[in-house]
Order: sequence, then structure tokens, then C-alpha cells
Amino acid sequence: MPVIARTAILLVVSNAFMTFAWYGHLRNFNDRKWYIAALLSWGIALFEYLFQVPANRIGYSQYSLGQLKILQEVITLSVFAPFALFLHAAAAEAQFFVGGPLHAWGRVFHVSAMIALIRSHQAIGPTASRHIIQLYISSIRQSKATRALIRSRTP
Repeated sequence: MPVIARTAILLVVSNAFMTFAWYGHLRNFNDRKWYIAALLSWGIALFEYLFQVPANRIGYSQYSLGQLKILQEVITLSVFAPFALFLHAAAAEAQFFVGGPLHAWGRVFHVSAMIALIRSHQAIGPTASRHIIQLYISSIRQSKATRALIRSRTP
């Protein structure tokens, strides 16, 4: 089986455990004290790591850290969407189907930009890197302001 397939399959299983550990307590352990839910979630998260660590080790044999992170982000959103829709009966609104993929692409570009920034730091020097980082932070603030504006206008 190709490295990408083994990595992706293990990451999907890992993310299923992760998503349930992070959000399953909201439905299944809601009647328990928060620290009991936290301990139960932590126990579930152990299984996430039992799949995630081998997935990253297998993937890292052929892919860069940035490529693994991008794959992880796409898989995380792909696992979360059905979880939210079917296990938590979240409303399937247009925002969910449009915003989810756009968010995934945004994460891909953020991770890619940070990797490029880290790699370019040595080539262009610290002063230029500082200016690039300031521009990057400014763009993040602007996108947050844009999202807030969109939310305020959404009924």
C-alpha cells in the first residue's frame, strides 16, 4: 500500500478518536462533572495517539512536515463534518457546506505561508523576515475583521 494511503487511513482513524474525545463529551458525558468528562476524553485521546504517531512516522518518510500538517487539516475537517451533522445533529446550513471547505483551504494557505516564511528567513535575513511576519499578522487581523463583519450581517 502506498505511503500516502497508509498515512491517510491512520490519520482518519486518529481523527475519529480525536473528534470524539474533543466533542463527544458534549453529548455523551454531559451529565457528568467536567473533570470526569475530561478524564474520559483523555482516555479516548490515547487511542488517537496510537494511530496518529505511526501515521506521522510513516508519512514523514516521504513527505515534509508541512505536507503532513496540510493533510492532517484536510482530514480533520473531513472527519468533523459528518460527526457534527450526524452525531450532534448540527444544522446543515449553507454556511457549513461553503464555510468548511473555504476554511480548509485557508488553513492550507496559512500553513504553506508559514513554512515558506520559515524557509525564507535564512535566505533574506531577519529584517526582511520581520517585515514579512508583520504583513502576515496584519492579513490575519484583516481576515478576522472581515469574518466578524460577515457574521454581524448574517441573520
